[in-house]
Amino acid sequence: MIVIALFLLALLPLSGIAWIFHNGLVLTVDNLFMSLILLTISGICGTLGLFELKKGKTLVAKSANAAAQGVAAASGGTVRGKVQSVEFFESSVGQPNKSIVTLDSGSAAPVMMVFEGDLRNALPVGQTVEVLVRKESGHNVLLNVSYA
Repeated sequence: MIVIALFLLALLPLSGIAWIFHNGLVLTVDNLFMSLILLTISGICGTLGLFELKKGKTLVAKSANAAAQGVAAASGGTVRGKVQSVEFFESSVGQPNKSIVTLDSGSAAPVMMVFEGDLRNALPVGQTVEVLVRKESGHNVLLNVSYA
């Protein structure tokens, strides 16, 4: 839907340039600059439309693998990927501290998981790991880490 709108927005300035040429108003400096501005707007919208088309094609191919990784992460199990980031958050007294881990499996969208505890030393950024996860009372608990 967005792609169609972007391509329509790319065609609209081109119709303005056609109108300028049709009425014979090209020979003024104002209309020359107006044509350049309209061409720029058209080029930007057309390029964004092409990028959206490309992103949509790669997104469809990656969505199945991302869904499988996300289900494994949500229900407990094994998740494999390269550690992109590990963010640690200290909670208030009586609440468990949390680590947010982002894993990039290469062929799918990154998987983000929330763990109980500090995992900055267990999951070094940049390492490819295989993580065994268990759900315990609503929280992910790290059981085992295998480094590739």
